[in-house]
Amino acid sequence: MSTEITRIPDEPQALGSQLSTAAANVARYIKAGLEGADNTVLAYSADLKSFGDFCQLHGLNPLPADVATVARYVADLADIPRKLSTIRRHLAAIHKHHQLRGYPSPVRAEELALVMEGITRTLGKRQKQAPAFTVEELKESIRRLDVTTTAGLRDRALLLLGFAGAFRRSELVALDVEHLEFTERALIVHLAKSKTNQAGEVEDKAVFYAATAAFCPVRCTRAWLQQLGRDTGPLFVSLKRGKVKGQAMPTLKRLSPLRVNELVQLHLNHDEEGHKIPEKNYSAHSLRVSFITISVLRGQSNRFIKNQTKQKTDAMIDRYSRLDDVVSFNAAQNLGL
Repeated sequence: MSTEITRIPDEPQALGSQLSTAAANVARYIKAGLEGADNTVLAYSADLKSFGDFCQLHGLNPLPADVATVARYVADLADIPRKLSTIRRHLAAIHKHHQLRGYPSPVRAEELALVMEGITRTLGKRQKQAPAFTVEELKESIRRLDVTTTAGLRDRALLLLGFAGAFRRSELVALDVEHLEFTERALIVHLAKSKTNQAGEVEDKAVFYAATAAFCPVRCTRAWLQQLGRDTGPLFVSLKRGKVKGQAMPTLKRLSPLRVNELVQLHLNHDEEGHKIPEKNYSAHSLRVSFITISVLRGQSNRFIKNQTKQKTDAMIDRYSRLDDVVSFNAAQNLGL
């Protein structure tokens, strides 16, 4: 019984008779097409390890796995319980792994679809989503930062640029200084790759000047660049403690997506004394959903919003906007009665 669960094989195995003897360069492109984004590969690797451990514990074969094995696995995840989105990601990892190894995938079987329908009904379709903050909440968190320190300068730029650019945290940590182009009208950020742009075609985001310098994402990004003191390399990096308190030195090590999330939670969910505010539960994803929600509330067209977020459909705008408060966002309050 094979319990091998690998991250990504060096080359895909047979993906059909026509590709079973593919030249090395063809195999390389097949692999690139199946892998996806780096963050996705890492998440899938952890999911595959979980699946492998489950199969080893229960004496099951993970590769190729049969429908019954995968059904037992997702039922086990649902009983823990894991979120519906997490279970679906685990299934996607198993599906990709079978594709890469040249085996038929059990994930698309009708029997498994029926199991997933039952899990969906049980767990509920409404998944926990990152909440949206207001502009005033963001400004208040900026006011609390000590921008006489290196950390304060970095975190101010991170929060303002992340919000104004509707960035994903994976995009923020991937930014290099040379991706930034300052013009009279705006800061243009050239993205080489993103979650929805795996082909590597450059996409641009425009970040505009604000009236108040302390809340201006362009000026605050410039201030952080001056602190970095270089014109190449990663933009948002970890800090090395300095001899004087508050005067840490920027390193060349990129912040991790996890660290970006921790920084957003630190600044947006805590008061001046560092105490957690119970009703606040913002995350790095809130930077993006807040941009969308505020833009919708201010009457911006979906086309304008998509120019910044790079989302492909209007349905994604609806999904990301946090307008489900039946009292705050309801046409019934403006009937003129």
